[in-house]
Amino acid sequence: MKWQHQALIALGSNQGNRTEHIQKAIELIHRLVGTVTQVSKLYETPSWGYKGADYYNGAALIHTHKTAQEVLNALLHIEMEMGRTRAKTEGYTDRQIDLDLLTYDDEIIQENHLHIPHPRMHERNFVLVPLLDLKIEWQHPIFKKNAAQLLQASPDNSPSSPVARLQAPVQKLALDQLNYIAIEGNIGAGKTTLTHKIAEDFNAKMVLERFADNPFLPKFYEDQSRYAFPLEMSFLADRYQQISDDLSQFDLFKDFVVADYHIFKSLIFAKVTLTEDEFRLYKTMFSIIYKEMPKPDLYIYLYQSTERLLQNIKKRGRSYEQEIEPAYLERINSGYLDFIKSQTDIQILVIDVTDLDFISRQEDYLYILRLIEEKMLPNIN
Repeated sequence: MKWQHQALIALGSNQGNRTEHIQKAIELIHRLVGTVTQVSKLYETPSWGYKGADYYNGAALIHTHKTAQEVLNALLHIEMEMGRTRAKTEGYTDRQIDLDLLTYDDEIIQENHLHIPHPRMHERNFVLVPLLDLKIEWQHPIFKKNAAQLLQASPDNSPSSPVARLQAPVQKLALDQLNYIAIEGNIGAGKTTLTHKIAEDFNAKMVLERFADNPFLPKFYEDQSRYAFPLEMSFLADRYQQISDDLSQFDLFKDFVVADYHIFKSLIFAKVTLTEDEFRLYKTMFSIIYKEMPKPDLYIYLYQSTERLLQNIKKRGRSYEQEIEPAYLERINSGYLDFIKSQTDIQILVIDVTDLDFISRQEDYLYILRLIEEKMLPNIN
């Protein structure tokens, strides 16, 4: 299951510095619309449908949480910001920038001002040729053909000559040169959401906590003193088993792995929930296991205020979480911060996401990516 929508966008320019215009458009799309994960080479093609200067054309793949209509509106806004004026009777004319929404997931949309997939994309080589550069498994949702098959059947005989290489913005970050990132946070902080976004955008392997299957969790929220120890022991056993199983599938020297938890959280939660005697026994067992666990290249802690955490918990609607007390969340946060202060052998990045919305606001997500890059820059280079 993908947590984001996937859209293909065609880019064109036949005025001024064509390469510069298209590269600027890619950056604006990345900042305002969605994460640009792949771009094609740049191709020079004749003007289509009228006599004009030759175009530079390309294609981009984005991941976004916006609706198709929101993506289209954002593209029109970018065109306007870059100096294009669309007249109602414009027809085919020279243009500094031209952005077309080609596809949106596998959807077929026929509305007044929104037609998905683009109704003429299968007839235009300057659209199809750049799509061949994108490493995606895609079929036209109506014709059930991929880009190569559409190109073979296209009635358009106009040439497309490669003239330049473009770089997707995510490639500049080079996060996939890391091996293992663990993203942590309090209950409702957004760690799983961020893990999904980074994994999809950077083609990473995911390790996700299997908390939902723990039979002791609902019982714990009803009677903490009775079920705390069996809950924490079952979590420890499950996390150890899962990390051992999942990470053994990957080559941590070659694969890029993103996890939405780190096994040390077991000790943090246990310290809050267990009695002193129980915790002493638990810590002894944990120490034996922890020595065998691989350490992440980067440990990210997402901090959120208790008020925001409670809002998020209420919004996601898990019945057994609705009675969590603010004091419990504050104790968990203190436990994480104590752990962070004590660590000397792993890189740690604390990000205050209280006022960030990295789902709805692309700029907030990019801000988080920049913080990760800055933290790991010496290691990446």
